[in-house]
Amino acid sequence: MGRLYNRQIQTQRRADLRNNQTRAEWLLWLELRSSQLGCKFRRQFGVGPYIVDFYCPKFHLGIEVDGDSHFAPQAEAYDEERLRYLIDKGVHLLRFTNEQIYSDLESVLQVIKQQFS
Repeated sequence: MGRLYNRQIQTQRRADLRNNQTRAEWLLWLELRSSQLGCKFRRQFGVGPYIVDFYCPKFHLGIEVDGDSHFAPQAEAYDEERLRYLIDKGVHLLRFTNEQIYSDLESVLQVIKQQFS
């Protein structure tokens, strides 16, 4: 069986995503970095063939920040396929929209913190 996390073939893609994060991802990262919520998070973390925006290894928790592109029919099918894969690998995935991050970041952080108990 091949490597599951952070496959070498994804190294450049993960770096590109970190260097070109959306404003919503950046705002959330300001709250997640340096274990500010009590858990370590990583940005643009590879799980199998997929990359999640944020990942907490301790709780196998992935977080996705969805912009408008995620609501196109093809993107929804891709996201559903990816979700099934992640669940199969034991990853619990939380999804938030850009709008949720912009308008109610405190509630987003509360939902994330609830996953730690």
